[in-house]
Amino acid sequence: MLERLSWKRLAGEFFLFCLPALILGIFVGHFGWLLFASLLAALGWNYYNQLKLSHWLWLDRSITPPNGRWSWEPLFYGLNQMQMRNRRRRRELGQLIKRFRSGAESLPDAVVLTTEEGNIFWCNGLAQDLLGFRWPEDNGQHIFNLLRYPEFRTWIQTRDFSRALNLQLNNEHYVEFRVMPYSEGQLLMVARDVTQMRQLEGARRNFFANVSHELRTPLTVLQGYLEMMEDAKLEEPFRTKALDTMQEQTRRMDGLVKQLLTLSKIEASANIDMHEKVDIPVMLGMLEREVQSLSSGRHEVVFRVNEKLKVFGNEDQLRSAVSNLVYNAVNHTPAGTRIEVSWQQTPHGAQFQISDNGPGIAPQHLPRLTERFYRVDKARSRQTGGSGLGLAIVKHALSHHNAKLEVMSEVGVGTRFIFTLAPKLIVPQEQASQSDVKG
Repeated sequence: MLERLSWKRLAGEFFLFCLPALILGIFVGHFGWLLFASLLAALGWNYYNQLKLSHWLWLDRSITPPNGRWSWEPLFYGLNQMQMRNRRRRRELGQLIKRFRSGAESLPDAVVLTTEEGNIFWCNGLAQDLLGFRWPEDNGQHIFNLLRYPEFRTWIQTRDFSRALNLQLNNEHYVEFRVMPYSEGQLLMVARDVTQMRQLEGARRNFFANVSHELRTPLTVLQGYLEMMEDAKLEEPFRTKALDTMQEQTRRMDGLVKQLLTLSKIEASANIDMHEKVDIPVMLGMLEREVQSLSSGRHEVVFRVNEKLKVFGNEDQLRSAVSNLVYNAVNHTPAGTRIEVSWQQTPHGAQFQISDNGPGIAPQHLPRLTERFYRVDKARSRQTGGSGLGLAIVKHALSHHNAKLEVMSEVGVGTRFIFTLAPKLIVPQEQASQSDVKG
């Protein structure tokens, strides 16, 4: 292990250069000339090593410095050690940058690094997707050239980064921008996509507005009749009519609250037991009797049911889905309509289908049928007691069973609702037969 250069080592080396001159001067004389020659040799030796060092620094492409002797050996060794330390630091810095970029790429937000002047020198992949940046083509571009929004320019120029900026981009995304100092002369900008939060907030506002609107009408009716009863004693037949109307409005509110609770329960049940055997044929048998009573002969209702077709799933949610579809068909189709309910096994799985030859639904309504409180005919829905929540319940119940509600309708021809449960949810015939025997 070499040590650093010291005065003792330099003095020893100088003495070694002068030693031949001393020895020869004793025997042959001319000590001064011999000492001068020794000094020239030492100077030439140092110049030679300086040229080697300069050649290595400027021309030689090798990583390690040249070999040196005597006082030059620790100098070359020291340069080699310094170079190794620098390479190690560069590797560590490279790993640190790599980890930073990997972490920034894993973030759920867009990250952009800029100078204080606003020139971009790095961004992650999400910034390219969300903000439309191109990398590395946009390296060095000013951020105002890429985000051309007056609100954004004003916000950056005011330098008030204590508050976030919410902005709707041209791609219809709502983005929340935050900027913070990153290092000397650099800024870190984080952009978060808050589109879903905005949509959920809008849905929440619409939900409460719809609920309050739905409850306001029956409450207004109840309040009006109660005030009439306070002001005067109602005689028949007005008294009977008032009581019937109040009972009807009470049932309507009760049905609305029940459906809201059902929808809330279905949405809240993230994990359901998919190993529960559900006897859909028995369920449809009970529905058939209820529908015949509800229809009172106004419709021709036909059930075509595979009595052996049972499935795995959540019984309450499947009952909600099936019953809402059947009741909708009876309540929202005119008298004389033929309604056909089918539960059959197909190559794609267990398929439930309900169709009618009623007036049909216009195409512009089909994409929104499963929205909460959406009604095709609002006046008729209120007359029949519809709340606009039935198909929303069906949609969420089926989503827990990895199924989707399909709606096909043509004005003047009829409407068909279909959902199909995957083949893996069909109870094998052996298990279905054993459960029948046990029952």
